[in-house]
Amino acid sequence: MSDFSRFIQSLQRLNKSAHTVSNYQRDLLALAVFFSAEDLSASNATDQVTNAQAWAFLDGFRDWAKMDRDAIEAFVAFRMEMGASARTLARQLSAIRSFYTFLLEEQRVAHNPAKGVKAPKQPQPLPKSLDVDLTRQLLEQPLQTWQDVRDQAIYELLYSGGLRVSELAQLDLSPGLDNWQAGWVRVMGKGQKERQAPIGTQAKAALQAWLNLRPDHAKPDETAVFVNRFGQRLGVRSIQKHLDERALKAGLPTKMSPHRLRHACATHVLESSGDLRAVQELLGHANLSTTQIYTKLDLQHLATVYDKAHPRAKKTTKATRSDKKQN
Repeated sequence: MSDFSRFIQSLQRLNKSAHTVSNYQRDLLALAVFFSAEDLSASNATDQVTNAQAWAFLDGFRDWAKMDRDAIEAFVAFRMEMGASARTLARQLSAIRSFYTFLLEEQRVAHNPAKGVKAPKQPQPLPKSLDVDLTRQLLEQPLQTWQDVRDQAIYELLYSGGLRVSELAQLDLSPGLDNWQAGWVRVMGKGQKERQAPIGTQAKAALQAWLNLRPDHAKPDETAVFVNRFGQRLGVRSIQKHLDERALKAGLPTKMSPHRLRHACATHVLESSGDLRAVQELLGHANLSTTQIYTKLDLQHLATVYDKAHPRAKKTTKATRSDKKQN
């Protein structure tokens, strides 16, 4: 029995699904064809072969022990050239590592050539933002209960200060609100890094309305700014639940989350100012590269900022703008 057949049997003994077994077969086939083919482009045809052809080829392949790290890295580079995504390459490397781990246990090879070979980083998806109109639609809802007043202050702070929901849930009366009337709240961010987050006029008004009611609903010794119906600190899950209810009530055509309000804050500030460094400070990011992932700047605004700021950019003169109007 071939190494490949024994590996498949081991997967089946572990009750791996037929889909998983099929993925392993396809990924190992791509590697084996790449390693053995004289015409490397032939490895791109592995998606077209039948299951029987693939099994027969892998059953007859005897060169697993000949592969080294260079061969695996060459395979990854080739698949990248052929347009494989980072996610696909990560899956293929995982399959190859698992196969060679099995071969090591079976004492069929002396080392795992895929160990330490990394797939390219997967692009991080940009968090979905809300446009200004949808944000206003969410925030401008009638407030009927004390929980509505509390939640209004929560959403205004998330949006106004770009707070993480964990930062908001951990917010204490002191030192958190020591300077709130001047437009700042003190929050504890990731890595226990403290920062001052700005809050605007409407956020301050919403916070004031909640603070007026808070003594009637918080336990005397509770330090949290936001409390639940038991008078204790409001948790992250409760904030998410109430936000879902508010989004439904507001008729928003999209799923909401506290992070989307944070991202909306960053996006709207960036689109208006073009100041990425300021947004970095606002969000409490240690590295500017993180801010670049979480924010976006529309191309038209970027072109305008570039035109004005870059010393070698083409400036649009008044005469040019006049000519365009005449045309």
